[in-house]
Amino acid sequence: MRFAVALPWWGYALVFGLAGVLAWMAYARAAVALTASQRALLTGLRAAALLLVVAALLRPVAVVPSPEVASRVVPLLVDVSRSMAVADDAGPTRIERAREIVQAIRSSLGPAYRLDVLTFGEALSEAAGEELAATARRSDLAGAIEGVAERYRTERLAGIVVVSDGGDTSGRPPEPGRIPAARVFPVGVGSPSPPRDREVLNVTAGEPVLPEASIDLSVSAVSHGYGVEPIELRVSANGRPVEVRRAKPSSDGAPVHELFTVAPAPDQPTVYSVEIPGAPGEAATGNNTRSVLVPPQAARRRILIVEGAPGFEHTFLKRALAADRGLDVDSVVRKGQNDDGLDTFFVQAGESRAAALSSGYPQTREALFAYDAIVFGNVEADFFSREQLEMTARFVAERGGGLLVLGARSFERQGLTGTPLEPVLPVDLTDRRAPAATLPDDGEGRVLNAPSLTRDGLRHPATRLAAAPDENRRLWESLPSLASVALVGGARPGAQVLAVTASPGGEGHTLMAVQRYGQGRSAVFSGEASWRWRMMRPAADTTYDTIWRQVVRWLAAPAPGPVALAPMSVNLPGAVETVNVFVRDARFTAAADADVTLTVTAPDGQVRTSTPVLAEPREGRYAVAARFDEPGVYRLDVAARRGSTPLGTASRHVLVGGVDPETSDPRLNEPVLQRLAAATGGQYLEPDQVGELPGLLGDAGEGRQPTEVRDLWHNAWTLLGIMGLLAAEWLLRRRVGFA
Repeated sequence: MRFAVALPWWGYALVFGLAGVLAWMAYARAAVALTASQRALLTGLRAAALLLVVAALLRPVAVVPSPEVASRVVPLLVDVSRSMAVADDAGPTRIERAREIVQAIRSSLGPAYRLDVLTFGEALSEAAGEELAATARRSDLAGAIEGVAERYRTERLAGIVVVSDGGDTSGRPPEPGRIPAARVFPVGVGSPSPPRDREVLNVTAGEPVLPEASIDLSVSAVSHGYGVEPIELRVSANGRPVEVRRAKPSSDGAPVHELFTVAPAPDQPTVYSVEIPGAPGEAATGNNTRSVLVPPQAARRRILIVEGAPGFEHTFLKRALAADRGLDVDSVVRKGQNDDGLDTFFVQAGESRAAALSSGYPQTREALFAYDAIVFGNVEADFFSREQLEMTARFVAERGGGLLVLGARSFERQGLTGTPLEPVLPVDLTDRRAPAATLPDDGEGRVLNAPSLTRDGLRHPATRLAAAPDENRRLWESLPSLASVALVGGARPGAQVLAVTASPGGEGHTLMAVQRYGQGRSAVFSGEASWRWRMMRPAADTTYDTIWRQVVRWLAAPAPGPVALAPMSVNLPGAVETVNVFVRDARFTAAADADVTLTVTAPDGQVRTSTPVLAEPREGRYAVAARFDEPGVYRLDVAARRGSTPLGTASRHVLVGGVDPETSDPRLNEPVLQRLAAATGGQYLEPDQVGELPGLLGDAGEGRQPTEVRDLWHNAWTLLGIMGLLAAEWLLRRRVGFA
């Protein structure tokens, strides 16, 4: 017995003690002379009545076994995803072994249990007869467990049995509120050791900077069961063979890493695929191919150049960038002062933007955030107001824009030290003489102020002049020396020094450094007269143009437009994914009142249109679910408007089916099944242990025996007891002389 009204022990003692005290006080000073026995009897009757009332108010209850019969329903979930088609150790496939396990479970449980055989892959469904085929493109184990809870929500289960290799591609555990109130007994199928197999583990593509420029394609692969036999890697672009290379692992199971140099098409998406030919006795070939998408060049990037004074540097830089059809360049050059002592400027900009540059630099957030990257050339900090510098720092951190500060005069005296832009830059301006790096040959025999690439600079897209690192180094070191180099200090944590120059003492001082800052990127170039790289080279040499175009394009690359589609990955055809759209106004503040339209073009040309709805007002994020039924490259186009005012458009290409997660690492994943068993109080079983299920299910049934709570006070005896005690007290009071 216990009380339904829960109190601590001292609470119960206080309540019952107070009832006893009240009963004692009722007769402690009675108006009628009482003998000791009469006083004790009257006090006892009053106390008993009060205690019985208090006990009834606290609701005494008893927990008793439920009369319901223990459940005999057992759902049996069989994994029918493609990973179950793997044959371990050249034996039967996993799905064939699963059929045998189902029969063994059916025989061991017998007629005492109702066995419901279900299959799961992309969804939970009833098994069609005894034939099980491993054809599902996914194995959503979490969704299957949640589906059982929904399917049997009106029934109690003796337990749940799962036959699977643990290859859960849902990527999440079951939601706590949607787990059935039954123990789960997973039965593992397959070998926990890697089968005889070769797999492309990963493929990543670098960032294209210039049209038709080369990028790095990084490939990782592994081979199990074939010793140190070389792995053949075949690279193709949109189905066209590009290169074949053989990589020899250091030992069986040791991954190999190869770097391919490729040139994607600038005007269309390029799908690079890496394939390993199937080998004799290989357990799975679905993981022998992996693809990655390189999107076409983005729309024209808008660049603003601000130059402190006319000179060769501005002329050559403006000419190099303006000739790039992927850039839209505005420029401002300070010419001098007028009769009133005010600065005058030579402005070259689009008609709609020229007015905002009449004072030399944008005064408003809207005007500044219209650009994707900004270049400061030989301009001192005093040229800007503190508000403009703070706005520029937010341009990089929040807008995702790029900032390049170049020219020795930009770093003279204090430079940008102590301004809001100081933390944005990739170098420590407070320690100007700190060496940046050791030169490749310790500086011996180097020309003063001659450029040299660091290890990071050899492969960085901003400083790549050739695909081969050695050739890239040679081309940079063949450039003429600069007129001078300002000391700007070493790199900040997380920044990269791409190029250095030799000092008279042979130390390497920073020439070019870059870093990511907030959502954007920043760079410094501390040299003076880089135009020498154009004037002192043959007329046909375009090295100078290539360098600055690559640097500026790299800086502007992450800057999104007012309307942007979030990156997304769709591995399997048939998946339904959420498309997120971020909408901002001209100030790049969230627009929570926009009308957004999404158009999805499938690989076969079929077009579907949907309307994303506002999901996060503070971010201006709109979301809608889209289905990607077939493999290939999809094009997503989005347009947003506020009333009749267009806010912007955006496009993104998405590759569907670039990797098959079902066959990645095709070994038995015991930890997934063991965690599922532990979370539900069940037990993980080997296939030869299924004969123990009847006993385990019986224990599960007893452990989960239903109980019910019964009230002990809600009956006639409680009322009769209280009335009887009060009546006895009243009769005794009349007998001893109470009125």
